[in-house]
Amino acid sequence: MDIVVLAGGLSTERDVSFTTGNMVSEALRRKGHRVILLDVFMGYSDREENLEGIFGRSEEVSVKVEAIPDVAPDLEKVKKSRKDQSDCFFGPNVIALCQMADIVFMALHGENGENGKVQAVFDLFGIKYTGSGHLGSAIAMDKEISKQFFRTHGIPTPQGIFMKKSGRIDDFAATGLTLPSVVKPCCGGSSIGISIVRTEEEYQAALDEAFRWEEEIIVEDYVKGREFSIGVVDGKAYPVIEIAPLEGFYNYKNKYQAGSTVETCPAELSEEITKKMQDYAVAVAEAMGLDTYSRSDFLLDEDGNIFCLEVNTLPGMTATSLLPQEAKAIGISYEELCEKLIEISLRKYNR
Repeated sequence: MDIVVLAGGLSTERDVSFTTGNMVSEALRRKGHRVILLDVFMGYSDREENLEGIFGRSEEVSVKVEAIPDVAPDLEKVKKSRKDQSDCFFGPNVIALCQMADIVFMALHGENGENGKVQAVFDLFGIKYTGSGHLGSAIAMDKEISKQFFRTHGIPTPQGIFMKKSGRIDDFAATGLTLPSVVKPCCGGSSIGISIVRTEEEYQAALDEAFRWEEEIIVEDYVKGREFSIGVVDGKAYPVIEIAPLEGFYNYKNKYQAGSTVETCPAELSEEITKKMQDYAVAVAEAMGLDTYSRSDFLLDEDGNIFCLEVNTLPGMTATSLLPQEAKAIGISYEELCEKLIEISLRKYNR
């Protein structure tokens, strides 16, 4: 097949997206596909041109990827580096190249990748893509709306409040919560902007940090316990994986720097807890209409209570990512997983 792997963009997870995209591209090429790794924001070339035969030189025109830095990208610098300086999110020739492909593998992460906007555009252009549709993606991207879905469908989640920058609550007592608490952007990913606060002074600093990234945030109860993640592919829960950072919590650095986190798959849990957590992961996917694949994150407290934190509609596919590790635990190689995600996604276009 001729495949565009779409990465980059303008989210805080831009660099992570490139690494996902690069690994997916290489895996699909090993399977015999012609693959172009494309930056959705920068596009290909700086002008319209004849693209006929471009998949025949797919590796030549693909983005060249470097290692993930341990800090989030400077998005203003990225914007200024685009040659045409257009306000359009899609770079030159992106839509045309995606229309030429048999399918677009969505390697985007974060804003305008997982929030459904790109998916909605592709639906209108008749472009086939991997992953869930625009509505489920939009719901899952917003942590406040997600939590409402969790509660409605009986999926436990930490108690918390939603806060806009215009209605910032500086007095922690007025939140009705207790310390320690977690402060995080409402729609961000890769744990960027997240803080665990134990004092009112830390709370003030955490608000500053979260609002630096977004206009809307969540403040919620801190749950002390073990952290887990579960992929759901084609309606089936994959093995539970436990995530144990060597230092601190599962933040941006610990997610993407090899050796920063101990990951155990399958997780060492009782059969009862394992099944219950997997059932919750499937329920999350069904509740939000995530009909191809997703990955949900959970906490297990010291009393055995399970809490769902969030759901990811385009899980990472880097060397340290969780979904590929879960697939490997049941005998599915990285290359097979990439093809499986394409197969499942194409199926919905043939219904």
